[in-house]
Amino acid sequence: MKLVCSLRTTVASAALLAMAPTLSGCAHSGSPGTFSAVETSSAPLFEQSVDKITLDLEARMKTGVPVPVPIDAGGGYTHEQHKQNAKTIYEAGMLYELTSDERYRELATSILRDYSALYPELGLHPQRKEQTPGKLFWQSLNEAVWLVYAIQGYEAIRADLDTGTRAEIESGVIRPMADFLSEGQPQTFDRIHNHGTWAAAAVGMTGYVLEEDTWVNQALLGLDQSGDAGFLRQLDELFSPDGYYAEGPYYQRYALMPFVLFAQAIQENDPERDIFRYRDGVLLKAAYATVQQSYAGRFFPINDAIREKGLNTVELKYALAIVYDLTGDSSLLDVVSMQDGVVPTHEGEALARDLSLGLTTPFPFKSSLLRDGSNGDQGALAILRAGDARGAAVVFKPTSQGLGHGHFDRLGFLYYDDGHEVVADYGAARFLNVEPKNGGRYLPENETWAKQTIAHNTLVVDQESQFGGDWETGQNYAPHVIAYETVNGIQLTAAELDTAYEGVSLQRLLALVPQPDGGQYIVDIVRARSDTQHTYDLPVHFKGQLIETGFKLDHATSQLTPFGTANGYQHLWQKAVSQPLTTLSDLSWLIEDQFYTLSFAASTPTTAFLTELGANDPNNNLRREQALVLRSKADSIDFFSVYERHGRYDNDEEVTVFPGSSVENIYQTSDNGVSVYMVTTKTGDNIVFAFAEDTSAELKHVIDIDGISVEWTGPVYAYIQSST
Repeated sequence: MKLVCSLRTTVASAALLAMAPTLSGCAHSGSPGTFSAVETSSAPLFEQSVDKITLDLEARMKTGVPVPVPIDAGGGYTHEQHKQNAKTIYEAGMLYELTSDERYRELATSILRDYSALYPELGLHPQRKEQTPGKLFWQSLNEAVWLVYAIQGYEAIRADLDTGTRAEIESGVIRPMADFLSEGQPQTFDRIHNHGTWAAAAVGMTGYVLEEDTWVNQALLGLDQSGDAGFLRQLDELFSPDGYYAEGPYYQRYALMPFVLFAQAIQENDPERDIFRYRDGVLLKAAYATVQQSYAGRFFPINDAIREKGLNTVELKYALAIVYDLTGDSSLLDVVSMQDGVVPTHEGEALARDLSLGLTTPFPFKSSLLRDGSNGDQGALAILRAGDARGAAVVFKPTSQGLGHGHFDRLGFLYYDDGHEVVADYGAARFLNVEPKNGGRYLPENETWAKQTIAHNTLVVDQESQFGGDWETGQNYAPHVIAYETVNGIQLTAAELDTAYEGVSLQRLLALVPQPDGGQYIVDIVRARSDTQHTYDLPVHFKGQLIETGFKLDHATSQLTPFGTANGYQHLWQKAVSQPLTTLSDLSWLIEDQFYTLSFAASTPTTAFLTELGANDPNNNLRREQALVLRSKADSIDFFSVYERHGRYDNDEEVTVFPGSSVENIYQTSDNGVSVYMVTTKTGDNIVFAFAEDTSAELKHVIDIDGISVEWTGPVYAYIQSST
């Protein structure tokens, strides 16, 4: 049995998939034997990728490949060496398929034989993670990743090995590892989680190679083969109908690799399952949704996320290669062009060839509503975009909790513009595989800071985190998206949540409003409703250099004190505080050559704090980042904010154009159960939002706005009243 289409064979099939172009399998291949110059010359990026792998493998063959006894957690020598060895086995197998050079087969064989001698002698890892211990690695997740790579390399050489060598490798490492990851780790293998996905893929792919139907069926259906767990159940529960992954884009990217690799093996060996059509092609949708959850090449850093991860990750390279092979969608070539190479497979060759032929079309980075939950009824991730891929973008997060990797940030938002983060999310507190920083594990500050509500751009009630900081409680409740639409040229989205804090109903509306000069206003309305008084904090974690504030601040010049004592507040230094603000106020900052201004007001007197991250951080685990925190005490509150880019700074010419905000005033009124929020610009235009207290979709409203009768149906309405 084969995991994937051989580089030496051609298998053809074709079908039509509604959400993407042509669905086909293994439509492209190289010829038997050595990889020809004709082929590579038509796919230079593929040739470059293969050349790089070749040089790396040649160097390893000269120095030898150690297989050490596992000692270290993530980032340590033995951990990194075992990771590298799995990739070496895989790459050697791929080069053997490409070139028929026996040296690569011998390299992979030698490493696998060393593991067959080592693995049976191993107990649980000395630095093991208690919940999911591994043998080669501190957690079994890494073991599954190792086997996913290694089984592909082994499959490429297996047919050309003698019976004795096969038996040695399979009995020494391949079979014991598959057993350990399945029957030996039931709590992981049957888990609906990225760990379970990697384990299922590793065991299932091994089952196909070794023709072990039990492993295949367990991978597909769970250990008891009932269908209550396993790969198919993971496809059912972890992805929404739109391809959004429950744990967020960082883990969506990570899990995408085992999902598509195992699916490809299923398609090869059990084509009657038509796996890429499963759930209306959810895996293909997931690949597109992964790309859509990025800006300027980086994934949105929501939930547990390493902020540096982006489109160039190896997992997405494999996913896009397979999806392109299935669909032929030329817009995927645009994404591949943002990566630094292609994978050493026939799918990677096809990508490179079609790139060189100039077949690329732009990837449609667009406004999107990605529903959350297996049935699409657990909130959504809303993305509003303007212009091209570097234009203004707003990310709104009324999603589900996101399992244990979720943060307490419902109704949070991010703002991007001109290729930059403007209002940002911290992501995870973690130094991935940097051994001195907790062995690659999440840092303690991930719990004490990064997950807490104050670490995000969303409303905090009484200095506590949503759902009491308990993710299992949060998993039971999801926000309700009440609007996602374009009204009179204004893109907007809104959602509500009344379960994050007892007795408090939260609502938020975000909008992209076009400016006459081609720019965008970002309008943000945050509301809280309660029968009792609370302290409301609205943090704004902004990037760049603070330039000025339109309000007076008292600065802490000789001694800093923490902003609070718990729930993340203990990690913020209070650097400055204002007197209570009762009218329009603003704050301006600079990002490279662009100025940004936040104009804001609230329905009750509000105190502004400037904070900096880093308090109670003796190990220097936290980045030194800044935030504005708006605080008000009331039973109910409305925060009304407008963001805009303006002016420029030319460092070379020392020219500054800083006209300041174009917002003249913002104010709020009420009429007939509807709150009206108005932005008046210095050119005399009025931008008007009507936000009903009763958010029923069918409810009709009629209100008077400055003598004009306005009618609409639903919770929100918006329009621009031009002065011209």
